[in-house]
Amino acid sequence: MRWRNEQIYHLRQNKVLTEKDQEQYFDTVVRQLFEQDFPNQILFSYLENGICIGYGGLVHINWIDKNAEISFIIKTELEETSFEFHWEKYLSILSQIAFRGLSLHKIYTYAFDLRPRLYVALKRAGFDHEATLKDHCFFEGKYIDVLYHAKLNTLSLRAATLLDCNLTYVWASDPCTRKYSFNQNQIEKKEHIEWFNNKIQDPNCFYFILEDSMRNPLGSVRIDVKENNQGIISYLIDSKYYGRGLGTAILRLAEEKAKDIKIPIDRLIGYVLKENIASIKIFNKLDYSVINESENLKFYKELQ
Repeated sequence: MRWRNEQIYHLRQNKVLTEKDQEQYFDTVVRQLFEQDFPNQILFSYLENGICIGYGGLVHINWIDKNAEISFIIKTELEETSFEFHWEKYLSILSQIAFRGLSLHKIYTYAFDLRPRLYVALKRAGFDHEATLKDHCFFEGKYIDVLYHAKLNTLSLRAATLLDCNLTYVWASDPCTRKYSFNQNQIEKKEHIEWFNNKIQDPNCFYFILEDSMRNPLGSVRIDVKENNQGIISYLIDSKYYGRGLGTAILRLAEEKAKDIKIPIDRLIGYVLKENIASIKIFNKLDYSVINESENLKFYKELQ
């Protein structure tokens, strides 16, 4: 309450808060958030060495469109001495929460055009200036602009390297992964290392790691080019991120990669066990044709 009153000049707050106002807000708004599965805001205390020096979070959360506005205020004394430092730290932490923890697609700031130091911190943290709303707010007797900065949780594929061997072993050994693999036996690490090294060095194998905008690894996809320009596609998602649409995303990205691979690929093929309903839905969603084989389904798509 004290920080907000001291910094009221840049907040969407039209009066000085009283203790009664603050207690009522926490009782009627904040307290209820803990009971909701999809609250419209998630608030955090920002600590330094265990001491609260700021607070904020994600507000106006849209769980359908997967976006949220960023809110943050720091101890007033720090505004002058270390404003950019704490904003950059906070944005980094909150991006991890928003993108990795909640799988949001976009986070943004909506700020009165009064704090040029804020725009420096946002740029350094990877936020883009998306819009200026001219004369959008009436403030101290005049209309002022509002600046809108945003960051997307963009997914991308990078080439796998030898440094990914342990990570891919953990993913491949996961019981959730083994359940829908054609070879469901537990993998020995020595066996995986040999297999992985061979794949990395195989000129007909194109192995990629899926990452989010924070460079967190989320899964892998492999395209093995066979005769007749056919690419056999295999993918897996870290089981921590099941149910977030990453299977669809990784296959879409793999299709784009397949078009740019130096070896021409005319057709992508994926083999799926019949009990793997999640993968079947993904291939169907991406308009693959299907052939019903004895123990599995063969999905295929022409790229040319």
